Amino acid sequence: MRGVVLGVALFALAACAERIRNHGYVPTDDDLSQITVGVDTRDTVEEVLGAPSTSGVADASGFYYVRSQFRHFAYLEPKEINRELVAVTFDGDGVVQNIERYGLEDGQTVVLSRRVTTNEGDGDGILQQLLRSLGNFVPSTL
Repeated sequence: MRGVVLGVALFALAACAERIRNHGYVPTDDDLSQITVGVDTRDTVEEVLGAPSTSGVADASGFYYVRSQFRHFAYLEPKEINRELVAVTFDGDGVVQNIERYGLEDGQTVVLSRRVTTNEGDGDGILQQLLRSLGNFVPSTL
């Protein structure tokens, strides 16, 4: 009996162990040193650094490499403990204009607004609305 209790206690303790998970990819300083500002293009950057995590949406002005580390502990919500972002920006001709590195401390919280379309009906479901409209049918209006 003592062995079973000890086993359950060890299992519960192991379940509370901290786990660190990595997401994404950020090029090393050695990789970034191979890129020359004003000389290299989008194609050479992608060849040396690999495909970016994302790129500029509006005008495709840059490549962004993002890596995050999350701490998972027991039943608590995962917490982001580290984030790195390398931004490679290009000019209008697709030549490297700048390379910048940002960390979690450089980030800003962006509040997303949630807009929900309200139903102007009286709360009835689609089936109730369809059945109610059957009574309003007048053959002479066809």
